[in-house]
Amino acid sequence: MVLRRAPHPVGLAVALFFFAQSMTPSLLPRVWYLQGVATGISVATGYGLGCLVAWILRRCGVQPQWSATTRRYGWWVLAAVAVVVIPTFLVLGSWWQQIVRELVGLERLERLLYLPVLPVAVLVALVLIAMARILRFGVVWLSALSARFMPDGVAKVAAIVVVVVLLVVIFDHGLYRGILSVAEGSAAASDHGTADGVNRPAAPERSGSPDSFEDWDTLGREGRTFVAGGPTADEIADATGEPALTPIRAYVGKESADTVAEGAERVVAELERAGAFERSVVAVVTTTGRGWVNENVAGALEFVSGGDSAIAAMQYSFLPSPLAFLADRETPQDAGRALFDAVYERWDELPEDARPKLVVFGESLGSYGGQAAFASGDSIVELTDGALLVGTPNFAEPWGRITEGRDEGSFERLPVVDGGRNIRFASVPDDADLPAEWELPRVVFWQHASDPITWWSFDLILHKPDWLREPLGPDVDPGMRWIPFVTFWQVTLDMVFSAEVPDGHGHSYGVDAVDLWADILPPSGWSSDDTIRVREALSGRSQNAELQATAE
Repeated sequence: MVLRRAPHPVGLAVALFFFAQSMTPSLLPRVWYLQGVATGISVATGYGLGCLVAWILRRCGVQPQWSATTRRYGWWVLAAVAVVVIPTFLVLGSWWQQIVRELVGLERLERLLYLPVLPVAVLVALVLIAMARILRFGVVWLSALSARFMPDGVAKVAAIVVVVVLLVVIFDHGLYRGILSVAEGSAAASDHGTADGVNRPAAPERSGSPDSFEDWDTLGREGRTFVAGGPTADEIADATGEPALTPIRAYVGKESADTVAEGAERVVAELERAGAFERSVVAVVTTTGRGWVNENVAGALEFVSGGDSAIAAMQYSFLPSPLAFLADRETPQDAGRALFDAVYERWDELPEDARPKLVVFGESLGSYGGQAAFASGDSIVELTDGALLVGTPNFAEPWGRITEGRDEGSFERLPVVDGGRNIRFASVPDDADLPAEWELPRVVFWQHASDPITWWSFDLILHKPDWLREPLGPDVDPGMRWIPFVTFWQVTLDMVFSAEVPDGHGHSYGVDAVDLWADILPPSGWSSDDTIRVREALSGRSQNAELQATAE
């Protein structure tokens, strides 16, 4: 029976090494079951690599003839090493996780909770190894069958091709599309709901209000939350000590338009209706997949601008960002281009001395989609009056080209571009303070050293990135190391709860947005005291929202 075949000792030895390495720290703390999955995948990968090396050596004629006694001693040595290594690295892994939790501001957990890592890892590894053996058996069986009708070499190649094609059909047209179909249906149904405590706005400055062209019910769950939220004119005035306006929030849901181009046109119509082009700042934001906008980033802009602002956004998918990206990588970019182009076209029609400042922002998949409107960093500087791009995924452009072309000697996690003349990178606001004069327009890429969304890449499988060659960020465990294959799966699993950590770490971006907007759009007479008061006001709003959600 193919599943009963004895394990290969070389495969087990390499698997044991990968087990130990998988317990080392990465960017964020992992709950025990995610650590178990990461470890299980790493163990299966190590076993497969060990078997591959042994197979290659055999094909090269290296076939040691060990005696039965030597083999028996070898198994005993391997077992003894495993008895030492496995519990040792389980203990070390739980200790490392406590250190990572402290670095990102989380409380310590009982280390005994880490014990289930081992059974989960073993189960995951056994399932993956069993699947690999079944595939190998399928290739061998098909090859033997085909060899009756064609040369042996051709039969082996044909068998491999058939198995690969079957896998693609099963996973792409079966599991993958089936899961996405179910997820999209569920997400679309959920989109009709409204979060607790969210009520239809009465202010004409908001989409979905009685004066709006957009029906409240068409905005989607995240859209309704967005237009119903944000600081009021009184709250802004209390924080800044200056008269304030009610900020404009224009939003169009996916149900309102058949295409992203039509949705963008409807957003512009909402901006026109609300008088957005008479404000001092118009911001174009590309949302995440299901239409989410970071309230901290949006609210900070409204506080800093004294409410004399308008934010334009639209929903382009029902799916959360990870699934939206897997399902369709083009639509976020199409939406980002369509919305910016539509707003820019209307803005460009205004007399130069009557134009509001035009800025862009977006987070995560929103940053990825929003950047599609620009060919380069210079293009962002040329076409806008500023930008705040948050938690940018590693596959986004022009972020990738800008990072790659950074000034010599600057770090990948905090690049310096052209001395920081217009474009700057920051993990915390002070990172944006460089010796060179910061000219207008100002662009900030806001990214945390511990954000796996920014640093995840398929290149991690076999390539050590610069951000792991250079000094690590202050909230990343100094013990993090790059290990082929292992680091990729560690960072992949880090992404699952990357936003469930305190602000300032991982993929959680909070009130530091106030400092960054004050840098990008420096208000006349603005002081550090103003920044402190606005940070406190914005933080208070966030805490109240969390308390209300908990109570409900």
